[in-house]
Amino acid sequence: MNTSTCNINLIEAFLADRLADDQQAAFERHLDECNSCCAELKRRTADDGLWNDARTYLSSSDHVRQASSVASSNTPQSVSTDQTLNLDSPLQLDFLAPTDDPRMLGRFAGHEISGVVGCGGMGIVLKGFDPALNRYAAIKVLSPHYATSGAARQRFAREAQAAAAVVHDNVIAIHGVSEFNSVPYLIMPYIKGQSLQKRIDRHGPLSTAEILRIAMQTARGLSAAHDQGLVHRDIKPANILLPENVERVMITDFGLARAADDASLTRSGVIAGTPQYMSPEQAKGEGIDHRSDLFSLGSTMYAMATGHPPFRAETPYGILRRITDHAHRPLQEVNPEIPSWLSGIVDRLLAKDASARFASADEVASLLEDCLAHVQQPTVAELPSMLITAPPVEKSARRFQLRYAAIAMLIVALFIWMWWLPERPGGSHRSVTVGNDKQLPAASAEPLMEELQWHPDDELSSIESALLELDHELEPLNNEQSPKAPTSVEP
Repeated sequence: MNTSTCNINLIEAFLADRLADDQQAAFERHLDECNSCCAELKRRTADDGLWNDARTYLSSSDHVRQASSVASSNTPQSVSTDQTLNLDSPLQLDFLAPTDDPRMLGRFAGHEISGVVGCGGMGIVLKGFDPALNRYAAIKVLSPHYATSGAARQRFAREAQAAAAVVHDNVIAIHGVSEFNSVPYLIMPYIKGQSLQKRIDRHGPLSTAEILRIAMQTARGLSAAHDQGLVHRDIKPANILLPENVERVMITDFGLARAADDASLTRSGVIAGTPQYMSPEQAKGEGIDHRSDLFSLGSTMYAMATGHPPFRAETPYGILRRITDHAHRPLQEVNPEIPSWLSGIVDRLLAKDASARFASADEVASLLEDCLAHVQQPTVAELPSMLITAPPVEKSARRFQLRYAAIAMLIVALFIWMWWLPERPGGSHRSVTVGNDKQLPAASAEPLMEELQWHPDDELSSIESALLELDHELEPLNNEQSPKAPTSVEP
């Protein structure tokens, strides 16, 4: 190192990113000419072994590294990117055709591929530019190592058919399905935005209004899918997209979708989906219907309200056991800011028994729409009556209330009767107490009672009639609560 022209402090400042733009540019020009500074810089960043490993790796999969860097700089996408690219197992992009644009990774099906948006269990999503239409598109490609599998190709085609059958503003559209170089693919719109999972990871629990808006639109999209006889089976925050600058929600990834009458739905022992958001019937490998998606929607709403799914454990098996055997922690215990009526909606969606959930996604969407209107304008729009109506009194409780009322009436009647009823001393003389202490003979009291138009016998008759009427009203309730005696049949 030439101490007259080289400055070791500049190397340290360069590594710490403390140089101004002009200083950094000058230092980089110096590195182009000074081998000593280059060697010192390399020594300070990594040893020779790491540099050799990096050189070997990059020489064999340089385009994969470029794909990774492009993907990280293009986070908004039209599909989930919650799976990070694993560079220990490099992506195989050999199916891409060569391109003459140095900024692109290659060509695929008439598109210039600028980056890898994300990758999932069976597919890779590419960001491609269509020169003919002058627009970007998201291209989902079946992973090359699955392309030779007939079952995988069939499932991939089923995903495309399922998604294409649903035409709705809250469901991602399919622009085309085909093959290129023997690799199946489907084309979707490229939507700049983020997944709901990314939103939760970055900002934590959402506001009540946001929970209602996102859940309502998700339910609308599910309703459209269910009308086509499709069950999504993998509703979760990662599969819900939030386009940028638009209050709109889109459901994606119908990879696990099945027709409601598909025989595979009733095949025992088959578990498909994401454990944290599965319904109990999914977790058990039982037959499912559209109400399974409603359970997953409830789990997604729970995650929006708390920042995490309702059922968590160390292992997938532990999660499945919690879903099937344990109740979720009440929503308001985790987040007290959530209204009790919203907690009640989530509780019903998360019912273990499918019959206890809402009847349809459309019913859920309409209910959430009314709730959102109330949250936005509480003085104008009221909560739906089903959320504010007091629960009915149990029949047994009503029966005891009526009995207590009857006893109270009887006691009052007895006091009145004892106070007004004429005494009968000796059995032959009658007198009537008037006021506090004054007593009158019965003969003298009779004109007074006639004047008052009141007779003790009539009062007793009225009390008896009232008690008989009350007993008549109680009889149906007593019959409902009492076990019925067996009916004997004459031989």
